[in-house]
Amino acid sequence: MGRFTDLSLEEARALGAEFGVDVATVEPLHAGSVNSNFRLVDGRGSRYFGRIYEEQDGEGALSELRLLTELALCGIPVTEPRRTAAGPVAHVHGKPFALYPWVDGEILCHARVTEGHCSAVGRALARLHLATPSVTPLAGGRFRVEDLLTRLDRIERESPEHRDASLHIRRRLHHYSKRRNPDLPSGVIHGDLFRDNVLFTGERIAALIDFESASHGPFAYDLMVTIHAFCYGDAFRPDLVFAMLSGYHAERPLDSAEREALRVEGGLAALRFATTRITDFSMRAAPGELPGRDYRRFLARLEALEQGMLAPHLAML
Repeated sequence: MGRFTDLSLEEARALGAEFGVDVATVEPLHAGSVNSNFRLVDGRGSRYFGRIYEEQDGEGALSELRLLTELALCGIPVTEPRRTAAGPVAHVHGKPFALYPWVDGEILCHARVTEGHCSAVGRALARLHLATPSVTPLAGGRFRVEDLLTRLDRIERESPEHRDASLHIRRRLHHYSKRRNPDLPSGVIHGDLFRDNVLFTGERIAALIDFESASHGPFAYDLMVTIHAFCYGDAFRPDLVFAMLSGYHAERPLDSAEREALRVEGGLAALRFATTRITDFSMRAAPGELPGRDYRRFLARLEALEQGMLAPHLAML
């Protein structure tokens, strides 16, 4: 599993006992870009999802798990974590571990995404944002502009082959951060609502998952992250963009300031993922190996935004 952590059956059984689960089998899941994930099955055949947090410390993991519990109470479709006698976090290999009930659902490839899916995701995202007053306030997260600049410093220092891309990203970050509206409505955001973080049953959402990047931030930014994720293949698909925006707007109407800010927030979102794709994939790829995810696809999204590809759909709201 590369830089990920292995989990033996003996370790899984010890962890399961803390959560009141009699683990019979454990299987690594080769999905996700940051954490080590596992399917655990108990003696009765009930399934669970286990996660070893590779980057979050215990306090960060606890913040995510507390958020999930609070969102579940608000009726948001999330997976509520199981608890030990001491709380929702256990530890293995010195790292936080969480256990969730298994949720059946499909992760969609882009070719299968429909307007119905996008409308449902837009509505769910709006309801998540509206839950802000009911959840414990979050910090600003790990992907603020200043955090991205620190990553760019590292790219330019350690990866000469990506220096030109890094300098371009840095220039555009400076451009968009100067134009950001500091007074946009803000609160709890998912921050990473990509297709592999939404489980579907048909066009119904079974669960929103992986809240590790959740933070306090502008709702318009979170909406644009999700549009980038669901509505772009080789270009933005107008039907999917409009369905996403319309679904969101039906639950939480966007005011004029937010509509005007979507292009800037979309630019910042594209630059964030271009940066992290370099540090988390390109710089970690073995010599001669293609990175798992290509940062240039987010620079292409940025170019499409800057060419005004979304402007007609925003105007239709």
